[in-house]
Amino acid sequence: MTEAGKEADLSLAKRVLAGDIRAASRLMRRIDDGAPIAAKDLQTLFPQTGRAYVVGITGSPGAGKSTLTDRIIAAYRAQGLKVGVLAVDPTSPFTGGAILGDRIRMQAHATDPGVFIRSLATRGNLGGLSRATGDCIRVMDAMGMDVILVETVGVGQDEIDIAQMAHTTIVVLVPGMGDDIQAIKAGILEVADLFVINKADLDGADRVVRELRQMMELRHAVRSGPKRPKKNQLPKDGPREWEPPILKAVAAREQGIAEIVTQIAAHRTFLEETGEKATRERTRAAMQFIALLRERLLRGALAKLEREKGRLDEVAGQIALKQADPYDLADALARQLSE
Repeated sequence: MTEAGKEADLSLAKRVLAGDIRAASRLMRRIDDGAPIAAKDLQTLFPQTGRAYVVGITGSPGAGKSTLTDRIIAAYRAQGLKVGVLAVDPTSPFTGGAILGDRIRMQAHATDPGVFIRSLATRGNLGGLSRATGDCIRVMDAMGMDVILVETVGVGQDEIDIAQMAHTTIVVLVPGMGDDIQAIKAGILEVADLFVINKADLDGADRVVRELRQMMELRHAVRSGPKRPKKNQLPKDGPREWEPPILKAVAAREQGIAEIVTQIAAHRTFLEETGEKATRERTRAAMQFIALLRERLLRGALAKLEREKGRLDEVAGQIALKQADPYDLADALARQLSE
């Protein structure tokens, strides 16, 4: 690397703090690739994070998440807010590549300096998010984005990580894609802060709304018995509880977007007034720390395994031939790392 290149690398974090999109893109690439060199810049940026509001957008494939995200970007830009977008795409288990195609639907914002869109591959992670998502959120936060939209991969029942990563989670549903039993299996009642029935001009939209309301009534009955506070109001004898609004929209026609943005703002106010926002931020911090710790421990364990027993593929071959006991080997490595 040239002297100029080294100097540029040394100032990478400072350039991100100044809002330099090129620097942020380079750092996110390093984060996504798992390059150890990214750690120092992330340490520099960390104290400058915590100002952006994170909105997660999840739902089944084909629900129109990308189109909805595009319209929400436009609504926030009309308010003069800077918007960061992380679009997570699935990684092929065969080639290791990803289409990263969600950005195609957001081309209207490609030249807007107040919008920064970045695609990430899942790299085989379950939960609908990439391993690098949390760190990339911090980069966008540090560079001055007011709102960060995280669009998950759209794999259905595995998309639960976003509820721990975002302040507000939007679950997007469409008529004709699964019944209420499927919705319960996917755990969407636990994930959603806001339901959006997209493509509401299709037959069956009212049926989806009715089924969601029935399931929420059932959840309230199980959780709190016959007594129940009024919707999003503070009861006299207990804590306030947020009831996810159910909204209908046709994102392709820009219908219902204003109400979605209004409800996101209402949920943000609710979180701040009840102290739930700080609770969610602690949950996110714990999740990211555990992921970081897991990565460091795994890296150390694999390095120790290679030094003492050989490369992973060699050890795997011995295990496959029953020449090595994977349980004893794992326990021995764990004991050595904990000493």
